[in-house]
Amino acid sequence: MTRTQVGIIGAGPAGLFLAHLLAKQGIDSVILEGRSQDYVLGRVRAGVLEPSTVASMALLGLDGRLKREGIVDDGLDFRFRGRTVHMNLPELTGHRVVIYGQQEVVKDLIAARIDSGAPLIFGAEAVAIEDIAGRPAIIYVQDGVQKRLECDFVAACDGYHGIGRASIPADRITLHERQYGFAWLGVLSRSPPLPDMTYSNSDRGFALCSRRSWEVSRLYLQVGPEETPEEWPAARFWDELHHRMFDEDARAIVEGEIFQTDVAQLRAFIAEPMQHGRLFLAGDAAHIVPPTGAKGLNLAVGDARLLARALGHHYATGSSALLEGYSQACLDRVWKAVRFSTALTGLLHRMPGHTPFERALQLTELEYTAASPSAQKAIAEQYVGIGIQEPWMLTEAL
Repeated sequence: MTRTQVGIIGAGPAGLFLAHLLAKQGIDSVILEGRSQDYVLGRVRAGVLEPSTVASMALLGLDGRLKREGIVDDGLDFRFRGRTVHMNLPELTGHRVVIYGQQEVVKDLIAARIDSGAPLIFGAEAVAIEDIAGRPAIIYVQDGVQKRLECDFVAACDGYHGIGRASIPADRITLHERQYGFAWLGVLSRSPPLPDMTYSNSDRGFALCSRRSWEVSRLYLQVGPEETPEEWPAARFWDELHHRMFDEDARAIVEGEIFQTDVAQLRAFIAEPMQHGRLFLAGDAAHIVPPTGAKGLNLAVGDARLLARALGHHYATGSSALLEGYSQACLDRVWKAVRFSTALTGLLHRMPGHTPFERALQLTELEYTAASPSAQKAIAEQYVGIGIQEPWMLTEAL
């Protein structure tokens, strides 16, 4: 392939969803992915799907395995001072979330793309984008050979370190970033999970009990920014998790074989605008949110929906109105998601340098949340995406 309508860099959620949504409208695209197919399929990421993301899978007709294997999650629990605040999502919002790993979403989208015969090129590293303001071309290297893909538009869905954002002149983009002074140590364990997604704020730090299936738990501890998985053997991890989840008798949380461990630094990042000329950013190329609110994947899918809608409108009518408004439409959602994720992170973690006064305010806020149905409703609405995603994204309309 040397020519297409939309050149997509990156075969993560944003790029794959975009390609499928464009194909549904009869728009051609080529996906260039620098990594191998095995690497992309093996990346483990979070998997809390908002109703809008579930609706996107249904819109594409790719939700068969999601319906069979996804776990419908009705509850959200906060623990502090040995107490549990339970939030019933359907009662508070009318919606649920679905637990389905991001790598499973990617598997479904890649399989469907390959089955369709549409171009998805692995091992194709994009190294430059030419003539962004005119007739763009993506320069990429495959098997040591430099190649060129000409296109009408470029969608950079290539992550934080990709060539997409780096191709925008420095004086045409503003970068916002916040680094947190801690990380999440995450493990996958062969053990049945707690009934609901459970966040805990303890004097020893934050903990989270999530799940990947009814047999596999996804568990997290707040740790120092320099700590490594090697410093957390299984016995130490389980002991600390029980303490932070107020499970001193070790009866609520079932221990099992830990078969994967990783450490993720917490940060927030936003680039604005998310477009320049005929180049459009989507997903982690444009924004990264703290994982506390489970928004990363859902924001990427939202970007793809908005960009696919704008490109479809352009090709159908010749109008560039929706394309010109793409960045602002995305950033309205992104800032709301960052606001929620930042607030939740601040509420549930022991922040570096916390004074006794600040700790008391944090616990008081949790006490207020425990006593206030309105506060719980506000958290639940943002958790399921109400007020963050566009209302039409909950339907099958592009």
